[in-house]
Amino acid sequence: MQTRRSFLTATTAAAGAALLGSPSLAAETGRIEAIGFDAFTIFDARSLDTAAETWFPGKGKDLAALWKIKIFDYCWLRTLNRRYADFRQLAEESLRFALTAKELDARPEAIEAMVGVFSRMTIWPDSAQALTRMKDAGLRLAYLSNLTEVMLKASDEAAGIAHLFEDRLSTDRVRAYKPDPRAYAMAEQAFKLPRSRVLFAAFGGWDYAGAKSFGLETFWINRFGVPHENLGVAPDGEGRLLTDLADYAIARSKQS
Repeated sequence: MQTRRSFLTATTAAAGAALLGSPSLAAETGRIEAIGFDAFTIFDARSLDTAAETWFPGKGKDLAALWKIKIFDYCWLRTLNRRYADFRQLAEESLRFALTAKELDARPEAIEAMVGVFSRMTIWPDSAQALTRMKDAGLRLAYLSNLTEVMLKASDEAAGIAHLFEDRLSTDRVRAYKPDPRAYAMAEQAFKLPRSRVLFAAFGGWDYAGAKSFGLETFWINRFGVPHENLGVAPDGEGRLLTDLADYAIARSKQS
């Protein structure tokens, strides 16, 4: 008798996906009907590096690295301290910090252009086809992101994929950034499904750990092959591409 693990391993191995074998409490009750996506599984965050290098040649790589660290520091600290501000404000405040730390000129035009990248992100080459496959297979799709809804809307409309999503779940709705459980709860509430029927697609290791701890079945799109986090949980599936997620999710949607 074929188990869920052997079925998924065989299916995704044939398609080139690398799956993990960790059991999922969420998945024990049946098939997946919907997927919540972190935006960076679909859009390439390296757009920030390009923008930083454009404005600060030769120093952009280091600036962008610090900026990205401080963005997420601010997300988590503001949630912990209950001093919520939307992602656009955090992006600007963290960029100002990074510019000061690197002793660079905080020109208003540079700040505006760099923060504006979040509203015109470059789509990963595999995203549109993989998303279309999942949509055509009957899966319901929504963003579940720390970005503002305005940012998500601008980027997905420019990429021509807006019609594939039924909702843009921004943490603005609950005023708490991931990995706060309130953020992940938006998925089951918006889809009107139990969390056992919702798959979360994570880009960052901390994000798969948060979603898995909340109780969502979780697939990690580990595009850069980074190590697993040592947080006591592992994703149910893992691959380098969004097409790997599509293979996994479509297989899971057919299980009874």
